[in-house]
Amino acid sequence: MIFAQRTHRLMLALACLALSCAASSLAAAPETPASADAQRQQDVREKGSLVMPFSLEQTHHTFEKNDTGGVQRVRASNADADQVAMIRSHLHSIEKAFSARDFSAPAHIHGAAMPGMAEMKAAAPGELTVSYHDLDDGAELDYVSRAPATIAAIHQWFDAQLADHGRDATSR
Repeated sequence: MIFAQRTHRLMLALACLALSCAASSLAAAPETPASADAQRQQDVREKGSLVMPFSLEQTHHTFEKNDTGGVQRVRASNADADQVAMIRSHLHSIEKAFSARDFSAPAHIHGAAMPGMAEMKAAAPGELTVSYHDLDDGAELDYVSRAPATIAAIHQWFDAQLADHGRDATSR
């Protein structure tokens, strides 16, 4: 009888352990990345249309990292004068806002926890410069720093932009 009770308790303990392990595995399993990414990209696209005045379908966005930070370019696909004007106006306003460490526009689109954004926002004067330049078919912003942590933050921010914008942005 004692042997049967111990065996029963052992079997019960092993069953509980197996169930606990299975539950932990299921709880830790991430959502399917493709479906989660697709939903986030759609959310970003919808929020972006409220902030960016130009058409995503008629423009091409690049986020190119370099040794001092990176360059963000927005170009009109067909050099449409209206799209070029909207691109230039938007990037001019972004340059001014980012120079003042106002990242509310990307926070609205991507969320306040967007990788790299807090570090860029906290950059000391002179530690991060954002410069605007016209392009024939749009405009670009040049993000420059000499501080390794700020350069890393710019790179993280560019990577997050690329991930969130999906097919609407490239690294070249």
